[in-house]
Amino acid sequence: MNWLTKAIKFGEKIKKVLRKRPSKEDIANSDWTSCCKGPILKKDLENNLWVCNLCGKHHRISCRQRFDIIFGKNSYQILESPIPTEDPLNWVDTKSYKERLKIARKKTNQNCAVMIAKGKINGIEVTAGAINFDFIGGSVGAAEGEAIIYGVQHAIDNQTPYLFFPCGGGQRMFESTIALANMTRTTLAINELKNNNLPYIVCFTDPTAGGITASFAMLGDIHFAEPGCLIAFAGKRVIQATVKEELSSDFQTAEFVEKHGFVDRVIQRKDLQEEIGKLLSILLRKNSDIHLENLNENSETDIQTREAS
Repeated sequence: MNWLTKAIKFGEKIKKVLRKRPSKEDIANSDWTSCCKGPILKKDLENNLWVCNLCGKHHRISCRQRFDIIFGKNSYQILESPIPTEDPLNWVDTKSYKERLKIARKKTNQNCAVMIAKGKINGIEVTAGAINFDFIGGSVGAAEGEAIIYGVQHAIDNQTPYLFFPCGGGQRMFESTIALANMTRTTLAINELKNNNLPYIVCFTDPTAGGITASFAMLGDIHFAEPGCLIAFAGKRVIQATVKEELSSDFQTAEFVEKHGFVDRVIQRKDLQEEIGKLLSILLRKNSDIHLENLNENSETDIQTREAS
């Protein structure tokens, strides 16, 4: 056997290995995912609310998983929002927009990126909304804007607080100015919520950027954030190129944004239900066992801890 024959056989072995590489679908349907230290069982992540127990990374989750954590499994009702005309611009690039919507719906089991639900937190009726990043990057188009506004209207009609978990890169380019118009529409809707003296609480999740940050996501009465999540408008590299300065490694993280006053508090996912419940009890003056004095003491302790660190 000469060297050429050996080389050909070796090449055939490499081809066999490459053919056996798992597809994206195989990876998505497997029992494993990856994190800081390599492979990790999805079941272990799920049991820890999709937070890595080694590095504390808060993995992205779906809207239903979010509502399971906030309200409890099978303790909430999904509200069906109206879906406007699809693909009004007949957008086509490497794929048609209609095809992208079809793929996203099959992947997420949602009609659009935004899902609205109603349930109870600490015995208080709450209208909640969330964005699924797996639906075309959580981008906001006409359907998503309509869903957000539908959630606001439901909160006003039923006199409930509105809780929202934003996530995504901004407005959907496939809908052009129609998507951009929803920045204004959602902003006006949130103003109506405030005109009715109803609390609007926002909890930033990873990543929240672009037109989402520049509209309804930054209009909350209280802003919470999950640890380590990206909160930005323009990207870090764009800003670095503009200001001609090196930016810190934690730039645009929840912790950095909290230090600069754009977020009121960074909260672990496991504590969100309890903390939001306490806040709503105070804002709505329910549950007399929770007092403002206790909240002030906790806030002062948090400030002293941050200053010491």
